[in-house]
Parts: sequence; structure tokens; C-alpha cells
Amino acid sequence: MKVSEILQVKGNILFTITPDTPMKEAVSFMEEKDIGSLIVMEFGDLVGMLTFREVIRAVHKNGGSVGDGTVRKYMDDHPMTVTPETEVNEVRRMMLEKHSRYLPVMDAKTLMGVISFYDVARAVLEAQSFENKMLKAYIRDWPVEDEKAE
Repeated sequence: MKVSEILQVKGNILFTITPDTPMKEAVSFMEEKDIGSLIVMEFGDLVGMLTFREVIRAVHKNGGSVGDGTVRKYMDDHPMTVTPETEVNEVRRMMLEKHSRYLPVMDAKTLMGVISFYDVARAVLEAQSFENKMLKAYIRDWPVEDEKAE
């Protein structure tokens, strides 16, 4: 299974912000949309990612408040990315190794979407459930050997 298949199921809703967006506004937007990440775009290019991890760091640095800074100050300015052709097992490995919960999907310089750890887990579970059903159907229809043939 490839990342492109996960994006097809997930849909194409994508939330982006600019690096000059105030953190307070970004956090409010994340809460309003009930999302854990925002892609940071500037002049049509991906320049970073803001997740709840960066928000927590901002709150910690500002003594319990998100502060008056902009997204640029706290964003991950080198997020790992994947392509639509990346295999899901590779995505799982990357996410586990780097403790990443969200990965932008890039096709050259074009942002195609974001996949989350949840999206990957759901896709793997659905693939395993399908395979399980197919194996059970195969076993159920297993041909019975003729005992008289011995």
C-alpha cells in the first residue's frame, strides 16, 4: 500500500498557515478545526510544520501561555516529508523512528496532503482485516479430499 491510497481515502482537506501568523491565532485555528497539525507555507513553498508538540514547547517557554510570538519562532522548519509513492511500511518506520505523528506528502514541490499516525494505523488495520477475511473465505472453501482415493 502506498501513501497515495491513504490520501484517496482521507480526502483532500488541507489546512495551512503562514509563518507570520501569531501563535495565538494558529492555536485557536487548530482547536476550532480539531486538528493536531498545520502546514506552514510561504510564497507557495512548504517552510515548516506546526503540531501540538511545538505548541507545548511554546507554552513551556512562555511560562504557561502560548505567548505573543509568531509561528515562525516555534515551527519545525525541517519537517520530514513523504511522496505519494512511499510505501506505508516505510512511513510507519519513519514515524516510529522520529516520533513523528504527522507527515506532509509532497510531489516534487507540490503539497498533496498530510498523513497522520492515525491515518496510517487505520489503513494498515483495514488492509489486515481485508486479508483476514480473504484467508477465512479461502479456508472455508478449502476442497475436501476424497478419503476413498487412498
